[in-house]
Amino acid sequence: FYVKRPPVNGNREELLQEGIACYQIFMRGMLDLTDNIVDNKIVPPPQVVRHDEDDPYLVVAADKGTASFSDIANGVAREYHYWLDDAFASGGSAGYDHKEMGITSRGAWESVKRHFREMGVDTQTTDFTVVGIGDMSGDVFGNGMLRSPHIRLLAAFDHRHIFIDPSPDAEASFKERERMFHLPRSSWADYDAKLISKGGGVFPRTAKTIKLSGEAQKALGIETAQLTPAELMRAVLKAPVDLLWNGGIGTYVKSSDQENSECGDRANDALRINGSALRCKVVGEGGNLGFTQLGRIEYALNGGRLNTDFIDNSAGVDTSDHEVNIKILLNLAVADGSFTEAQRNKLLASMTDEVGTLVLRDNYMQAQALSIAESQAPARISEHAYLMRALEKSGLLNRSIEFLPGEEELKERRAAKRGLTRPELAVLLAYSKIAIYNALLGSDVAEDPYLADELENYFPTPLRKKYHALMPRHRLRREIVCTAITNSLVNRMGPTFAQRMQEESGVGVASVARAYTIARESFDMVSTWSAIEALDNKVPANVQVAMAVQSGRLLRHATRWLLDHLHGQLDIAAVVPTYRPGIETLTTHMAAVLGDSQLETHHALQQQYLDVGVPAALAQRIAALPTLYPALDLVDVARDTGLPVDVAARVYFHIGRELGLEWLRSQIETLAVEGHWQAQARATLREDLYAQQRALAAQALANAKDARSAMDKLDAWLMEHRNRVQHVQRLLADMQAANIADFAGLSVAMQEVRKLARAGNG
Repeated sequence: FYVKRPPVNGNREELLQEGIACYQIFMRGMLDLTDNIVDNKIVPPPQVVRHDEDDPYLVVAADKGTASFSDIANGVAREYHYWLDDAFASGGSAGYDHKEMGITSRGAWESVKRHFREMGVDTQTTDFTVVGIGDMSGDVFGNGMLRSPHIRLLAAFDHRHIFIDPSPDAEASFKERERMFHLPRSSWADYDAKLISKGGGVFPRTAKTIKLSGEAQKALGIETAQLTPAELMRAVLKAPVDLLWNGGIGTYVKSSDQENSECGDRANDALRINGSALRCKVVGEGGNLGFTQLGRIEYALNGGRLNTDFIDNSAGVDTSDHEVNIKILLNLAVADGSFTEAQRNKLLASMTDEVGTLVLRDNYMQAQALSIAESQAPARISEHAYLMRALEKSGLLNRSIEFLPGEEELKERRAAKRGLTRPELAVLLAYSKIAIYNALLGSDVAEDPYLADELENYFPTPLRKKYHALMPRHRLRREIVCTAITNSLVNRMGPTFAQRMQEESGVGVASVARAYTIARESFDMVSTWSAIEALDNKVPANVQVAMAVQSGRLLRHATRWLLDHLHGQLDIAAVVPTYRPGIETLTTHMAAVLGDSQLETHHALQQQYLDVGVPAALAQRIAALPTLYPALDLVDVARDTGLPVDVAARVYFHIGRELGLEWLRSQIETLAVEGHWQAQARATLREDLYAQQRALAAQALANAKDARSAMDKLDAWLMEHRNRVQHVQRLLADMQAANIADFAGLSVAMQEVRKLARAGNG
């Protein structure tokens, strides 16, 4: 409103007050259309015809996060006695100041750090070159350009000026940017000209033409001495630098196939470039809508590193979420009379740093999730395609609107062994989370006592300790718990995991979430992940990703096993203590139960990790993960026979070596698959082999009383069934010699193993 209408007789204050009045009217209108809650029941507004379902949750984020407008909205909420009270609009005078926290840029910088880390560069210790969109007075740009003292900002532009510094001194320029950031108002014209390197300067966008020095041309990678301001800004965008940091407003990059008219930003039509023209190595999207999605994809397909704006700059919204939910919790104490609003505000402010830490953790996890997904994207393109089709059938996803590839393009990428790009994976990740969250919210998973810890972990430490008793009364308790479960599930296991588990096991998402949690806790995977993440900038990033992928494969297998074997009896608190001690024993005694060849493989894998700097304990742990696939089976066999789990493991692995099952398993693992159904067929073969080997071990251990008698019983069992044992041995040896390793041949082999298991079982 303020922008659209010219000032009346130059009186901007009068127009601002008129705008505020309109804003208040708008807020009242919003609340008129909002349900309230009385005695935990939805009360629809009177005289309103609704076509939507009940939804009592309306939170306002005032434009640009200005505290005054948030306070106005909160004042209207109080006037209406709306249940959110001053949690209606975040960022008010009793809320978190996003610019002061620098939270949006800090969140986006988590993505930038990861991109550089995956190139072998630590942005916090190594100088790197940057061009940017924005100026130091802006929240996102200004805070962003203070995220590292090693930034060498070669060029930037805003709506007033173009800044060129061809060879900046990292330390001196950082201090100058810091000085400008803390000015009440600033532009690039305030930059100390004496600190700009030779050939640089600050040029007004109103100039007809701008003459460029040889140094400026070299820095921008051009050979033209005179450009218009628009041409110069295009050159800045196309500069051959390490990082392009977008902290401004406007859409500056599209795809080659798009017209400017499709970008919805006529003001920047003259500046806009195509994604294929970018020469920077990394893009950080602190601002919104700086790229079209097709522009991102084009840049990524040309080798560029970027996510999307909704991934990079989510920290601001996340901070608002935390503020609102903290206020909802603490307002319960205020309403009870045990806490004053002034005390609440003091406590809220004291938790600023920890709220920032919690929010940045979310940014770190999402960027990591994309790296893990990207590392497997070519191999999992069929799974991604299947998920897209499933989301479309459910009515949640419109592939064309989100610029996800169609079936023909997927075939082309599959043939070229190229998967989805990071921007595409980001969209798929988001839709996967939406689908899982909606399903969990409609289930009873939020009532699981074990998962109630997710609610506590959402809040800063002071609230966990003192206000624990109020948390069950939080009106958005279920939503918070379901969000936390969804994030853990998708960030760690990828976008296709939950859907695939449902398809293969015929269960709902709630069961998948419970089984995954049991697997995660039983294998103590959280401590493993923490150890992996502690190696940032200490070992190559691709090694960390490889370790995370290994942990995910084990949890995928374990989750499927739990869904197949526990038949819905997924009481997390009861099941975890059943399996975790046995798994810990197996991990400790693994070297004693493996055969020579398996032990050799284990040690070789461990040495690979040691050679790149992984600490010994973690290297041993990760190297042991492939041998822990039968761990849940072995704990069950040990419980059923009354023998120690390491004894059951010794017999299990011995049978595998005698029959040649390890070779059979390796061939199943390396089966090439085309499409979802072949992938499921391979998984079925793999799980069947584990089941048959478990059955054979259980038969051999029947009536054994201790470790010595167990081995005697094994020898006796092998002798008793020597004809069938020898038949399986010959069959697998013949297949190995003939190099037969297709679905048909391996299916025949599995049939013979099943016959042996049935014969041994009488």
